[in-house]
Amino acid sequence: MKIGMEFYQRPDVLQIARELLGKHLYTNVNGVVTAGRVVETEAYRHEGDHALALHLLRKRHQAQGLHQPGGHAYIYTVYSRHALFNLTTHDAAHPDAVLVRAVEPLIGIDEMLRRRGLGAPARALTAGPGVLSQALGITPALSGTALTGNVLWFEDPGPAVPAADVWASPRVGLAYAGPEAAGLPWRFRVRDSPWTSPAK
Repeated sequence: MKIGMEFYQRPDVLQIARELLGKHLYTNVNGVVTAGRVVETEAYRHEGDHALALHLLRKRHQAQGLHQPGGHAYIYTVYSRHALFNLTTHDAAHPDAVLVRAVEPLIGIDEMLRRRGLGAPARALTAGPGVLSQALGITPALSGTALTGNVLWFEDPGPAVPAADVWASPRVGLAYAGPEAAGLPWRFRVRDSPWTSPAK
């Protein structure tokens, strides 16, 4: 069953980022369905998060996509080539988002391998936000897509990942935002999953 808009439009982006762990992310690109189990996310909040404040300034044009109701894709590029898949939460007045950093591949693995140019499943297939988007066929053209349609959506297979199996740690690559933002434990991973992106 697809997850409804009410899941994304709650005000607590940290809760949403944690609860996305274990959910299944689906894409249907040109009639090809791929899917993976979410094993790593990061939360970004408009209040008390200098990293997001800087993002809104640096990516001013793309970041307009954050000002939409929760439950929409927000996809921006880094280094002019990597597309990062985020989803909006709360409402248009609160530009909060969750970055999906890694999934465990489940459906359409052959297509994922073809898109990534790999010969066999390995962590490099879907561990990391840029390669995840490439494997699932997620591009900036999908930014603004509602997550309740037939192109990009989440499903809840249940049961939820137990709290004891969720690791919280600082987010990745945010030294530029200062020590306070860089140290916020807003990166969530499924404990012992071989599909999460590498961590120090």
